Amino acid sequence: MLYIILNLGTHVIKMTKVKRGILFTFSVKTEKFKTPSERTTFFRKLYGWKQVVTNDEKTYEYERPGIIDDVPHEKVDQSSFIVPEHDIDEIMDFFEHWSNKVMFRTFKVLLDDDISKMFDEFEVDE
Repeated sequence: MLYIILNLGTHVIKMTKVKRGILFTFSVKTEKFKTPSERTTFFRKLYGWKQVVTNDEKTYEYERPGIIDDVPHEKVDQSSFIVPEHDIDEIMDFFEHWSNKVMFRTFKVLLDDDISKMFDEFEVDE
């Protein structure tokens, strides 16, 4: 947790709590994957997937979670997302495991109030 002191005029000082997060960005090296299904495995392990099974006249749907489902996160774009700073260990291990096939970078960011509240709610729901 980071505290910022703001001087808002003469003799007015305010302390604000600011949470930090980590922005993950990644790019797959398609040519490094042995098969398209190996590339699909990477994305399914990261983001999860929906399995649809049809049996006779019934259809069953199963949500298969990815590792990102275990931590609060905000998806920024197709290949980037933000997680709270204290929740990065499992995701770092995942990307390091795939590092010969996926380029990734991390950046420290300050979380605005909306994302910070969403992360707090995620942790309370568990």
